[in-house]
Formats: sequence, structure tokens, C-alpha cells
Amino acid sequence: MRLPRKHRADGAGRTDDTGSPEQTEGRRRARRPAGRAKSRRRGARKARRRLIDFPRRGRRGWRRWTPSWKLTSGLFLLFAASLAGLFTAVYIQVEIPDAHDSARRQATVYYWADGSRMVSVGDVNRQDVKLAEVPESVQRAVIAAENADFYTDSGVSLTGIGRAAVNIVKGEETQGGSTLTQQYVKNTYLSQDQTVERKIKELFLSLKVSNQRPKSEILEGYLNTSWFGRDAYGVQAASYAYYGIPAKELNPGQGALLAAVLKGAESLDPSLSAENHKRAEDRWSWILDRQVATGSMSAEERAKYTRFPEPKPPVKPTSQAGQTGYLVDIANKYLKSRTGITGKELAGGGYAVHTTFEKDKVLALTKAVEQVSAERLDPQKRAEDQFVQVGAASIRPKDGAVVAVYGGSDAIEHFTNNADTSGVPAASAFKPFVYAAAVEKELEGKERSAEVAAPEAPKATPSGPAASGPTPASVSLHGALVNSDHTPFVESGKKVGLKKVKDLAVASGLREESMAKLEPTFSIGTSTPSAVRLASAYTTFVNQGRATEPYSVTRVERSGVAVDGLGQPKPRRAMSSEAAATVSAALRQVSWSAVGPPQGQRNQLPSWAGRTGPNDRMNSAWFIGATQELSTSVAMFRTKPDVPQLLPMQGVGGPDSDRGSAFPPLIWKAYNEATAPASQPPSPGPQDRP
Repeated sequence: MRLPRKHRADGAGRTDDTGSPEQTEGRRRARRPAGRAKSRRRGARKARRRLIDFPRRGRRGWRRWTPSWKLTSGLFLLFAASLAGLFTAVYIQVEIPDAHDSARRQATVYYWADGSRMVSVGDVNRQDVKLAEVPESVQRAVIAAENADFYTDSGVSLTGIGRAAVNIVKGEETQGGSTLTQQYVKNTYLSQDQTVERKIKELFLSLKVSNQRPKSEILEGYLNTSWFGRDAYGVQAASYAYYGIPAKELNPGQGALLAAVLKGAESLDPSLSAENHKRAEDRWSWILDRQVATGSMSAEERAKYTRFPEPKPPVKPTSQAGQTGYLVDIANKYLKSRTGITGKELAGGGYAVHTTFEKDKVLALTKAVEQVSAERLDPQKRAEDQFVQVGAASIRPKDGAVVAVYGGSDAIEHFTNNADTSGVPAASAFKPFVYAAAVEKELEGKERSAEVAAPEAPKATPSGPAASGPTPASVSLHGALVNSDHTPFVESGKKVGLKKVKDLAVASGLREESMAKLEPTFSIGTSTPSAVRLASAYTTFVNQGRATEPYSVTRVERSGVAVDGLGQPKPRRAMSSEAAATVSAALRQVSWSAVGPPQGQRNQLPSWAGRTGPNDRMNSAWFIGATQELSTSVAMFRTKPDVPQLLPMQGVGGPDSDRGSAFPPLIWKAYNEATAPASQPPSPGPQDRP
């Protein structure tokens, strides 16, 4: 009979599965094959192995500290993947910012009437031009000198950035090697700081710009923002600074020199030293040869440029000193009134303003004022000569162009523009408009086609011109104007009506806001027009009753595009030709008595003139002289800082100066003699015109 299993035993040591569970499991574990135990031990050892076997197990000596090829390649791939991921993430996050203020800001450049440059106003002497306005030869010269593979590269030079970064870390001077794109990015979006951070920003922005902007736009931006020396940012400003011409007129030789100074004007501007000249010639020649080597210029074309294109000597940075600031002020006022351009927009720059101002006449007017003042005024000895101010303006009658002004001693010291300010009463210089209104009053109701006889020009006598006969409209005003009498004008103003007098004066060119209250003294010049406006209004008598608004700007451009609204003012009828002719006769006699006939023309009255005289008790002295070429007004007055009222003119220049009224005619005469044509034919009177 067979026993149950739990009671079996054999000689091999097998026992029953009796006892506690722990004992039973122990016996089972003991009965497992030895191979399974070994396998389990190997698995445990594998589980205990390190992810990175370094120092290496199972190696001795230096081999223990040598990483395996698997570890080395794995770490390299991990680093490369991380770097690529970081680079991609940063590139995606980077956005092209707005141009910083200094890159956006351009100078507003003002030009004389002859087209030459007068002044550049703004923190940055720069004017943007379209790439199409820059000759291709200049573009090729810049590319050959700075970045020959500009059109095919990615926008960055990694070797250049690396070299610059190493030098920055070492504290050494940075080296070149940046692409045109990098330089454009630095000029437009970044500072000029030489730091690793700035170089990193430059790298990412350059890649982004290169991928998103066409090469032509990048090149245009680079040419408009680069520093060429001589206080010039951009190729347009540089072209004027070195050759006095716009960029579009540069030839290949001149363009090569501008490309040369991009490397460093301090050491390559040929006008600064003999050493600079030698370096500039060498680099200029190299750039032309480089263009041949890169295929952007033929050898035949290169052979044409063997003579170094000498630039003009450098000049000191332009400013608004002297009369320049006053000229800019007048031009800006005119621009704002005619085009809607705001002061903020003008301050932002970028405009090219072509004015009517003639440099030789501005200098002549300044010289006349300074010469007469120096000869006749002595503020050190006479207290009455202190705080004397002069304002003057000269206008071309045929079209109303303002050709010259004298606004004060210096625009950066005396800020008020004496030529274009109100506050100085016109006194007797206003009377011609009362006279003209009286003539018009008499002509009312009569047929305009009927010819009203104008007085003949006074005939010369040994002692001067004889007085002409009275006109139908002015029994007493003719003589009163010549002799500076007040009463006839006060009475005439009452008869005509002060509003009609004011309306005629405003129609002739005086501003409404400069008109005084309509009270009896209005007719003897309590109104306060500016020198510019009074000179303009007197052209009405020269032009047979037609007035033209004074203007100081012929055209204005921004980025090569003309600004609308600057059409030349049209003449308008301010008074009848009969009234203009009648008043002109008296004005010609005033001129004769004040300054005498011109040399060699003693039988002709040279000009129409109005002036203040000894009977004027206002605190001002005026003289307005008008020829067919120029109408020029000169005002003298005294003003003290922080004192709102004008100071009295009594005693200015001595007791015989007629309250200062002797000086404006002297200034006008000196100016007129300096600016009159060399051989001037006699000026026809109004009655002689067809």
C-alpha cells in the first residue's frame, strides 16, 4: 500500500511537506536548480549598473578615467541637440524691434536759393535716400570693400562674431569681419556697445533680418545709417560733406573714396593729414581693383579712374549761429502755415527745405547793420545807446521772395527774431497806406476805366527834387508824407474811415493781428507790423497796386518725395494802380530826401521809401526803401530783458540822430549799394510803365 505524499521519504533526502509554511517554502527554494540562482544574481548586478559608466568599472589605472566612445558620442549628440533646440527657441522668440531713436532721427537740411547747403538741423546729420538714388557704382564699391558675398550670404559671419567675442572677453580691441547685414542691424536696432550680449543680439537679429527682408532693403538701410566721418551719417550726407553734391551725382571714383572711409574716417579722411591721405589713396585704389576682381567692374572701366578724387576741405559742423537761426525760424513758420507740417514733425527731421534766402544778400545786410552800428553807436559812453536792436528784411518785389533778413546779433544768443516779430510801432512808415486809402475814397463812384492822372516825378534842382503837384485825392497828404506831418493823416483817417485804412493795409500784406485799435492815432502808425511784412507791403506800390504774399520756401522734400502745398503765391489786387501811382510820387520824394539820388543817375529817383522822422514820438525808427529789384525794411528800437515796454529812442546815437531815425536810412543805403547790379539802368517810374 502506498502512503500519502506528505508521509513519503526517500533516500535522496526528500522529506514530507509537513510543518509550517515557512519551512515548506524553504525546502522548495533549496530544491531549485543552481542555474536559476546564478541567473538571478546576474540580473541583480545589471540592475545595480550606473547610467554613465565613469569612472569606468572593470578598468585599472588611466583607462579607468578615459571615457568610452559611446559616452563621448552620446554626450556630444546631447549637447548638440540641446544647443540646436535653444538656438531654435531663441530665434523663434526674437522679433525685429522698431529702429531706435538715433536711427529714425534724421537731420532737416536747409538750402540756400542757389541750391548750396545752408544748415543741417538735428542731432544726426543724415538724410535717407532710396537705393535707386544711389549710383550702382557706389553700391558695388561698398559691397566690394565691406562684404563681397553680400547677396549670397546668410547675413552673419560666425567667424567674425567669434573673433570679436574672444577679443571682448580678453579686453582687447574688437576686429572687423561683420557683414553688411550685421552692421545695418547694429546701426538701426542696437547700441554701439562692444559687449558679448550685444554681439549675441546682433547674431540673432541679423539672421532674422536676412531671412525676412530683401537684400535691397538691407543695403539701402546700411547706406543710410553708416558713419562716414565729417559729422555725416548716410551716403547722402557724406556726399555733401565730401563733394558738395547729392549722392545720385557721385561717379565711381568718388564712390570708391566714400566706401574707403567707411573703414574709419579718422584714419582715412584724406584732408586730415598726409598720413591719412596716403592711406586713403591706397584703400581707394584697392577698392577699385577689388571690384575688378569680384567682377563688378570691368578692367576698362577701372582704367578710367587713376586720379585720386580729392574731396573738398572739411568744414566745422553747421549750426544756427549768426543769422542762420533766424532764417530757419522764418522758413519753419512758412512751412507750418502752408503745408500743415507740425513743429514736432520738423524736429523729427528728414526734410530737405529749399529756401529763397540768398547768401550774399544775407551777408551784405548783416555787414551794413554791423558797420553803421559800430560807427554811430557807443554803448560804453552813452547810456541811450544801450539795448539797441535792429531788425531788417529784404524782399524781391516781382514775386515776394524773402531773400535776406537780419534778425539780431546772433540767433544762439538773442533768441527773438527782430525781422519777424511784432511789437515795434510802424509810426510814419504806416502813412502811405492811409494816403492810398484816401485816394481810393476819392475814386469811389467814378468809372475805374477813366485814367486818373498820376503826379509826374519831381524834377531835379540844384538843391534836390522839387515837390510834385498835388493829386485830386491828396491836397495835403503828399507834402505831409514828405515832411512827416501828422495832423493831415489823422484827419484823413477820420474822413476815409479807419476800417477802410486797415483793410487796405491788410490787403497790401500786413497781418490782421498786428493792427492797432481803430482810434485817431491809428493813422499815424500805432500798428506793429514786422520788418518782413512791411517790406512786403511796400512792394504793392512798386507793382502798381498788386500785392504778393511773402514766401521763404520754394520746395520741401521728405525721402525724395515733394511735400504738397507750397505753390508760389499768386499776386492779388490790393489797391488801384491809380492809388499806387499817386502814393509812389510821394514815396520817391521821401527816398530822395532821405538818401539822395544814386551816383550817376541824378535825374532819376532811385526808389520808393517810407520812414519815421523827427516828429515821430514813438519808440521806434524805420526806413523802407523799395526798388524794382528789392524792397528792404530796417527797424531800430530799444528793448531790455524783462522789461515789456520798448525803451525811449530819445538820444540814441547822439542829439542829432532824430530819435535814431538817421540810422535805418544809412543801413539801407549801405545794403543797397552792396547788392545793386554793377550797371543798373534808371528805374522807370510807375507812370512810365505800359
